[in-house]
Amino acid sequence: MTMTDDNFPADRELILTRLIDAPRANVYRAWTEPDLLKLWFTPAPWTTPTVETDVRPGGATLIVMRGPDGNEFPNRGVYLEVVENERLVFTDAYTSAWEPSEKPFITVILSFADEAGKTRYTAQVRHWSSADREAHEKMGFHEGWGLCTTQLEALARSL
Repeated sequence: MTMTDDNFPADRELILTRLIDAPRANVYRAWTEPDLLKLWFTPAPWTTPTVETDVRPGGATLIVMRGPDGNEFPNRGVYLEVVENERLVFTDAYTSAWEPSEKPFITVILSFADEAGKTRYTAQVRHWSSADREAHEKMGFHEGWGLCTTQLEALARSL
C-alpha cells in the first residue's frame, strides 16, 4: 500500500493543488465567509443556496448544494482545525455538537501558503475507505473541484 507523506493511505485520498493568483487572505475569506462561499462553491449550473459556518475547532458547518433539477444536497460537518489564512480542516464524520453522522465520507484538509505573491492552494480530501475514494473520483472530483477552484480564484482576485 502506498502512503502519503504523513503516512495516510494514498488509495483513500484525492488531492487538488493549484497556484491561485490572489492573496491567501482572500482565498481563506472565500472559504470561511458564507456570502462569499455561496458564490463559488458549486460548479454552475449548480448553486449553493445555504451556507452556515462557525469557523472554530468544534464549530458546525452546513452547506447546501442545489442541482439544476432543484434537488438539494445538505452537507453537515464540524471544523477540526482552524489556522487563519493558513489551514482549515473539517469533516462530515460529525454534525453539530459532535454528534456522529449517519455515514461519514470525508475529511478535508485545506492549506493556503504564500508563493510569490500568490497562494499555493492544496485540498487534501481523505475518505473513510478506498471504495469511498473511488466513488468520489467517479462522481467527478477532479473536474468538479477543479471548476470550483477556478471560480474560487476569480472571486478571490476580485476581493
